[in-house]
Amino acid sequence: MHRHLHRAEDFEATLLREFLAAEGGFVSGSALAKLVGVSRVAVWAHLHRLQEAGFVFEAVHSRGYRLIGQPPGVSAPLVRALLMPRKSAAPPVLFFPSVDSTNEEAERQLTAGRAAPFVVLANGQTSGRGRFGRVWHSPATDNLYLSFGFRPKLPPERMHLFTLWMGLNLCELLTAYAGIAPGLKWPNDLYFGDRKVGGMLTEARIDADQTRDLVFGLGLNVNGMATAWPRELARSATSLAQVKGEALDLSRLAAAVIGRVLDAYAQFTEGASRDAVADLWHRYDLLAGRKITVVQGTQPHTGVARGIDNEGALLLKTDTGRTLRFRAGEVTIQKGG
Repeated sequence: MHRHLHRAEDFEATLLREFLAAEGGFVSGSALAKLVGVSRVAVWAHLHRLQEAGFVFEAVHSRGYRLIGQPPGVSAPLVRALLMPRKSAAPPVLFFPSVDSTNEEAERQLTAGRAAPFVVLANGQTSGRGRFGRVWHSPATDNLYLSFGFRPKLPPERMHLFTLWMGLNLCELLTAYAGIAPGLKWPNDLYFGDRKVGGMLTEARIDADQTRDLVFGLGLNVNGMATAWPRELARSATSLAQVKGEALDLSRLAAAVIGRVLDAYAQFTEGASRDAVADLWHRYDLLAGRKITVVQGTQPHTGVARGIDNEGALLLKTDTGRTLRFRAGEVTIQKGG
């Protein structure tokens, strides 16, 4: 049953890839049948499945079919189609209309023994998770919620820079999409100006001297508008659509994010240099030169942010001239800072 399902998903991604290449033009049924190696009746059955998933096709006798509409929100078949041209094989994309948390689902999949890497993608979350167990506001269809399951088998000390490396790569990607550069607020938040657009959550299981399982999760505000958000969130958050001035195609963005994260992960496991992290950090450091307070445990420390050290720890110069280093903590930017 699972083998048949994966074949159906591959067929449908291949069909969608042809429609995307046609750029709104017609594709003949016989050409589609030859492409995927099935009968024209089987092609129609796959197109019917795609129609049930929200795609809209126009059929014209002797011309074939053309794609004229796609479902709202993120579409797993379309994401799979967009990932097909990758140089390295795209991992499985596990799609859920709604899930408690993509990170929790990725953890369940790893525990059950699913081969890594894989991607968990959802249109909505009922218990979206942020740092320190906080809830991540997760309305359906407007935003991007995804998590990656990895088994890096790297020493834990190699992982100190992981979240920062991923965040910096996402900053570069979002710069291309939004036309203006976001900032990375140490250690795991993406901002445009002083408004949060996304957050990352990395969770790992460590055995002896190696990182066994790793889940990297991302929540990104894409097409949501402040008028639809809780009042407190509307004052502190933004979305890519608000920054760019127009709605974005969630499936295309999801495919771009997945591709970038996979490439960044490969570079990291192959030994992405600390120099590369430092170079990108200078470009996207939201805190540089600003007055901040770092709370570690219950102890607050206030001073001026001075970047990161070569292990990814935040550097804080206090009013007394001391430089403190923080591997973890909660950062607040002071007013006027």
